[in-house]
Amino acid sequence: MKATRGLMLISILLPMMGAARAQDRPIGFLTPSKNIACQFFTDNGQANDRGVLRCDIMNMDARPRRPADCDLDYGHAFEMSAKGAAGRICAGDTVMDASLPVLAYGEIWQRGGFTCRSEQSGLTCFNAMQRGFSLARGKQEVF
Repeated sequence: MKATRGLMLISILLPMMGAARAQDRPIGFLTPSKNIACQFFTDNGQANDRGVLRCDIMNMDARPRRPADCDLDYGHAFEMSAKGAAGRICAGDTVMDASLPVLAYGEIWQRGGFTCRSEQSGLTCFNAMQRGFSLARGKQEVF
């Protein structure tokens, strides 16, 4: 009887564990060149549960000068909230993850109020307020 109850519990919990793992996977994409990676994050548990989109560009023709108040890497990471301004951020990590799916040229990715379009000339992402950034090896712009 105990063995049967244990097997029933395992058969109930195992699919739930798989679903939890699936939700832990990063949400985002890579560009076809694999030079840009973006990930979407939420502030779970917050009253407004707003999202944040961060995109990192690995190779650039030139990096901007690091601000004096930044002790980490600067120039490669861009971030914006769903309804706020976009900008470069000081970051000691990366959102580059080889397991992210590729967003093919000409395709659009949308999530949590963000829209990104992958093109051969680069990646453009913006939020509901039409604030965002365009990223390419030769030039990065915040708007």
